[in-house]
Amino acid sequence: MFGRKKELEEGDYVFASKQDGAYRNIVFGMATGIDGSKVGVSGLIVNAVGLKNKVSQGKAGPRSDEILKNPTPENCILAFIYRTEHESFNQVMDVTEDRVVKISQKAHAVLDGWIRESLPELINNVLSLPEGPEREQAKRVVKQRMDTLYDKNLKQNLYSVCRSLKILN
Repeated sequence: MFGRKKELEEGDYVFASKQDGAYRNIVFGMATGIDGSKVGVSGLIVNAVGLKNKVSQGKAGPRSDEILKNPTPENCILAFIYRTEHESFNQVMDVTEDRVVKISQKAHAVLDGWIRESLPELINNVLSLPEGPEREQAKRVVKQRMDTLYDKNLKQNLYSVCRSLKILN
């Protein structure tokens, strides 16, 4: 009963990462089938190209490097602050080679919302602009998008990130 992990089942929401050069891309979606150590995953794969660029330019610290090399459901939002590229993902992953973990529907909805609502692009616009009227306009766009979000958890998550980045005045 205590300390026992529930096995992955078909229909569970999952988080995984897939090797891409020196770093790993982020995968989240639903387990579509399980056969031994093989898990079919249908969802999105996200390449955190903005954070990878920051690290390669030496403008990011060791925490950023850790996020790219070992993404988790908790730390991957920090990779979504910068520009990302994503596409549909429908592949079989081997749990002996790739880390595949079960996540809650709420966690999946937050991760999926970040990508589907283009939040990385909006936040990156704010962070990349110098102080001035253009940056203030970009902040207003982020605030407007935040006000139009239906998912309460996504809204809270975005609010927390914006406060820590000092996007909200």
